[in-house]
Amino acid sequence: MTTGRDIKIMIIEDDETIRNGYEFLINATEGYNVINTYCSFDEVLKKMPTEKPDVILLDIELPGTNGIEAIPKLKKMFTACYILILTVYESEKLIFDALANGASGYLTKNTPSAKIIESIREVKEGGGPMSINIAKMVIRSFQKNLESPLSKRETQILELISSGNSRSQIAKELFIDLETVRSHIKNIYIKLDVNSRADAIKTARENKLI
Repeated sequence: MTTGRDIKIMIIEDDETIRNGYEFLINATEGYNVINTYCSFDEVLKKMPTEKPDVILLDIELPGTNGIEAIPKLKKMFTACYILILTVYESEKLIFDALANGASGYLTKNTPSAKIIESIREVKEGGGPMSINIAKMVIRSFQKNLESPLSKRETQILELISSGNSRSQIAKELFIDLETVRSHIKNIYIKLDVNSRADAIKTARENKLI
């Protein structure tokens, strides 16, 4: 039985098994009520639900409009809702893009069920829940050396290099061409006075540049 005091939740997740799992988990918890589930933001647009959610659980990798792009649109459609990202992705860029676009929390899909339930209430009460690894990434970002000789883009590329990405993967991730990546890497080496990927990573970490 649901009550007017229940937290009303909308789920936007394209994997049916995961979507149904979240719905079962949440509805089995007293004080929580899943009012709608959708496989994409585009489906939400198509159906234009009249019932207003308190919290939206949102995946990032969705067919059509992705989760990051959907955040400000959902906030406009449901002005009083909070958005909690629930995804497999731990990319620093995606985390900050999500938070900058208006997400209130960011969890990875390996988050324990109890933590997901707790985070829904936390976000409804104005908190900013994050998975431990996500929180560490955010803190590490704020602890970076503000006197870094590297530009924001060079820092981004060096972080991707340190995560094991190839030049072509970096180009794809940042939507830039391969030659631009090569040029940035050359500038990174010059600024850090190094001659290799390993030395660049080592120097950057020692100086808290990444």
